[in-house]
Amino acid sequence: MKQPSLYKLRGAVRIKVTGGDIETLINTITEQRLSVWDLRAQDGRQAEMSILLPHFFRLRPVVKGTGCRVKIMHRSGFPFFLARLFRRKFFVGGMLFFVAALFALSSMVWNVEVKGNVTIPTDEVLAAAKKEGIYPFQWGFRMKSQDKLSRQLALALPDVTWIGVTKEGTRVTIQVVESAQPKREPLLNPRHLISKSDAVVTQIYAEQGRPVVQKNTRVKKGQVLISGILGDEENTKTIVAKGEVRGMVWREYDIQVPLIQKYQTMTGESKERFYVVLGDWAIQLWGYGKTPFSSYDTDTYHKPLTWRSFTLPMGWMTEKDMETNFHQEEQGVDWAKTKGLEGARNDILAKNGKGTKILSEKILHEKKENGKVYMKVLFEVEESIAEELPLVHSQGE
Repeated sequence: MKQPSLYKLRGAVRIKVTGGDIETLINTITEQRLSVWDLRAQDGRQAEMSILLPHFFRLRPVVKGTGCRVKIMHRSGFPFFLARLFRRKFFVGGMLFFVAALFALSSMVWNVEVKGNVTIPTDEVLAAAKKEGIYPFQWGFRMKSQDKLSRQLALALPDVTWIGVTKEGTRVTIQVVESAQPKREPLLNPRHLISKSDAVVTQIYAEQGRPVVQKNTRVKKGQVLISGILGDEENTKTIVAKGEVRGMVWREYDIQVPLIQKYQTMTGESKERFYVVLGDWAIQLWGYGKTPFSSYDTDTYHKPLTWRSFTLPMGWMTEKDMETNFHQEEQGVDWAKTKGLEGARNDILAKNGKGTKILSEKILHEKKENGKVYMKVLFEVEESIAEELPLVHSQGE
C-alpha cells in the first residue's frame, strides 16, 4: 500500500503479526481502510507492516477476531518524540528557561553610546538620557518612542541642534549634532611674564607688553622678562603680557644604573580556562584547578555573539596563563653610562616641553659601587623660561 503523507507528524508504528489467520487480517485491514504500508509476509505465518498511530488503536478488535498476535517493533514520529521529551522534565524545564532568559536578555538595553558630541560632555548627555528612561538594564518595551525621546532630549540639552535616538538590538545610540557656537576667547587677567629659573636669555619676543631684558642677559628666578605695565608714573595701563622668552639653564642630575639587568621571557607552557558569558556573569566550563606556574602572565580574550549588526549579551571568554621566567644579565660600565645619560636626556625633554634643546653635557663625577654605576652630570639646556605672574592693584615691577 502507498505510504501516507505526513506520517512522521502523525506518528507511525512498525508491527509484527504472528499466528492466526493473517490473510483474513490483511483483507479486513483493507476493507476498513486502515493505512498500512511496507507490508512483508513471511512463510504465511507471520508478516511485518507499518501503520499510522491512530489506525493502530483501531487494529485491536480486528486482530482479536483473527486470532493473531501483534508485537511492536519500532515507534517513530512526532507524538513519540513529545512523549520522550515530557519524560525528561528537567531537560524541558531547562530548555524553556534558556529560551525565556534569552528573550529577556535580548529585550534589555545593555549599552548606551553617545556619538557626535564635541563640546558637550558625554556624562551630561547620559544624565539627560537617564531622566528620560534610557540607561543600561532598562527594558526595551518600557522606553518611549524614538521620536519622542529625541524631542525631549533636544529640550533638555539647549546647546544641540538635533538629537537622534536609535535602538539596534540591545544597544541604544544617541547621535548629537551640536549647535554652532562662536569661539570664546579665554578671559585673561593682567600679568607679567617672569623667569621660572636662573638663566641666560638667548631669545626674547614680546607679542604684547614691554620687554625689560635683552638677549645674553643673565636673569634670576622670578625676575620680570616682559612687563604687563605700560606708560609712565602718572599714566599707567595694565595689560596681558604675551610672548616667548628662551634661555640657557643648567640642570644637574644624579644618575644610578644597575649593572645587572633582569629580563622576563615566556617558556611556552600555558594553561587555559574557558567560560560562557551571559551578561555580567561568566560560567566556567573547563580549565579548573590552580595554575601550576609560580610566575605567569594572564591574557584574556572575550568574544560576544553577534547576529547581523546586533551584539548579543552573551558569548564566550578564554583566559590563558602563560608561564614566565626571569633572566639576569650583567652589563658593562659603558653600557650603564649610555643608558643613564639617555634616560636623563629623555627626562629633560619630557619635563620642559616642545622646543627644548640639550646644548652640552658634562660628567662631573663617576664611580662604580655595589653593582651600580653612579654619575653626577651637568646639562646645559636651552628652553622656554617664561611663566605667568598675575598683576594685582598697585603692583609694580
